[in-house]
Amino acid sequence: MEPERVAFLKHLLNTPGPSGDEAAVARVWRDEARGFADTVRADVAGNSLALLEGPGPRVLLAGHIDEIGLMITYIDDAGFLFFAAIGGWDAQVLVGQRVRLLGHAGEVVGVIGKKPIHLLKPDERTQASSIDRMWIDIGADNRTEAGELVRVGCVGVIDAPLYELPHGRIVSRSLDNRVGAFVVLEALRLLSQDRPTASVAAVATAQEEITFSGAMTAAYSLDPQIAIAVDVTFATDHPESDKQQHGDVKLGGGPVLSRGSANNPLVYQRLLEVAAREQIAYSVQMNPRYTGTDADAIFKSRGGVATGVVSIPNRYMHSPNEMVALADLEQAARLIAAFVRSIAGAEEFVPK
Repeated sequence: MEPERVAFLKHLLNTPGPSGDEAAVARVWRDEARGFADTVRADVAGNSLALLEGPGPRVLLAGHIDEIGLMITYIDDAGFLFFAAIGGWDAQVLVGQRVRLLGHAGEVVGVIGKKPIHLLKPDERTQASSIDRMWIDIGADNRTEAGELVRVGCVGVIDAPLYELPHGRIVSRSLDNRVGAFVVLEALRLLSQDRPTASVAAVATAQEEITFSGAMTAAYSLDPQIAIAVDVTFATDHPESDKQQHGDVKLGGGPVLSRGSANNPLVYQRLLEVAAREQIAYSVQMNPRYTGTDADAIFKSRGGVATGVVSIPNRYMHSPNEMVALADLEQAARLIAAFVRSIAGAEEFVPK
């Protein structure tokens, strides 16, 4: 991947943007989009939209830009902060983590605390940790001092820096699904260099981790005929994975194409054909009931949208140290751009 693309990705990943508070990272995305999109704007739902105008069918490319996080619910007399989860956390990975809170006077670093193992009773040692038994310590001596930095309702993320690993892999928080927002914008960048007939909107959607509201409102307002949702999916190339249930998905193996539920069968077939023509490696994941992505909201918008899901293999999802391969992001953007260029009309995706 070109250094300037990696630099942009790092900027996206390092900027906090938990569900419902995506504004800061959305500004980073829009600033980048202004370099090549015809129109760039935000909407009231928190989405960011970048458009390439064309005379052909309307295509939506959606990747959610929010991440899981924390919200302060109470500050006690001693200045300790209690919190609730934003999105689906495994509470075990929160123990002892540093956090970055978006305080009203600036960012505040704190530490998630719990009773140390030495003081746990024998029966407590076998119990899983839970968020209601944890707190955040920002070093304040009392409630007044803590309140000068944060308030109830303040949000935050895990303070986990990005690292580059061998074989073009990166590890970071917020890969779910900041990389999806990155991929749809990279696909639009490729399309701007060789414009398709279609009118294309790349959207960094908001609140996927909690409501799917961004995808719902974007699909309604843009009224696309065809859509691709980009998200992460579970890699199965590590110990304790279940390939029989979740497929053979590996980092560096290319994008993952979803089959079933929200996925239009003709969109899926076209993605397979384009991948073969462009010599892009891929794997397939079965989703017979639902995809768990923005596609679940998009495909049933208005009179229906011919929708597909393209996913990025991800290890250690919903943790402070998710892992992806940069090559998979590049190949996903290439595949999506080639798919859009292949579209002559929306009627191609009406099952008959």
